[in-house]
Amino acid sequence: MLEILNITKRFHTLVAVDNLTLDVPQGEVLGVLGPNGAGKTTLFKLIAGFLKPDRGLIRSSAGAWPTIGYKPERLLYPNHLRVHEYLNMVAAISNLPRGRIKKAVSESLERVDLTYAADKRIKECSKGMRQRLGLAQAIIGDPQLFLLDEPSNGLDPEGQAEICRQIDNLHQEGKTIVLASHQLQEVTQVCTHLVIMNQGSIHYENQMKAALAERPHTRILVNRDLSTLQSLLMHLHHDIELSDREIVLNYDAIALRPNVLRILLSNGYDIIRIEQSRVTLAEIYAAAVQ
Repeated sequence: MLEILNITKRFHTLVAVDNLTLDVPQGEVLGVLGPNGAGKTTLFKLIAGFLKPDRGLIRSSAGAWPTIGYKPERLLYPNHLRVHEYLNMVAAISNLPRGRIKKAVSESLERVDLTYAADKRIKECSKGMRQRLGLAQAIIGDPQLFLLDEPSNGLDPEGQAEICRQIDNLHQEGKTIVLASHQLQEVTQVCTHLVIMNQGSIHYENQMKAALAERPHTRILVNRDLSTLQSLLMHLHHDIELSDREIVLNYDAIALRPNVLRILLSNGYDIIRIEQSRVTLAEIYAAAVQ
């Protein structure tokens, strides 16, 4: 949908985005991770057009520029307005035809399950309601591209799950979503692509399924120290690791599990536990930002 080509954005001496190149694929959910100050929010504002890059180019790969629904990280509302009054204002400045505003507001409230709160003043809304109001604001006008900056920030597990359901629904409708979040579970659950930023540049990029399929390994825990078998086991394959009572078979060494188990049992070891697993998103993130 979008091609981001070698963009840089400076604020005086601070380089917020540094020569960044990224494709935003049509119809996918792109998760953008990174520590505070990594440049995520600046990137969102550049895509939304609130900021202009000092260098580089952002262009549509599909011809016409997509319509955008944006939910910023910090939600600053006119608290004296009622929910429906605020969304009517948003719809009006979104260039919706006057005759479509009422329906658009009604549909956005229904989508985020806020119809019951339409007449409530924003200052009376809970944190979860305010987050859903931010999503309702982004939905107005049925945009093609959603920029969601920390959509579940500060919510309890139930509220986070609800936001994930809303994002998944948008994805099923064919919308393109760029999502910034510190919630690794949320990113794992809803995102199809993954980008990890640090210090204004991209340190890791992959499809989510491919990322989580990296570094397969099997852990075997035994009942006593393995030092007597260290030499034998380590010579079986270079991707075998040993520590005290645990053996880790990495990559191709996983195929040697039956042999390793036979060696252990024939030497009087009891097998306490066997775990087959892959790299976690937390491990990918930690390696990318260190």
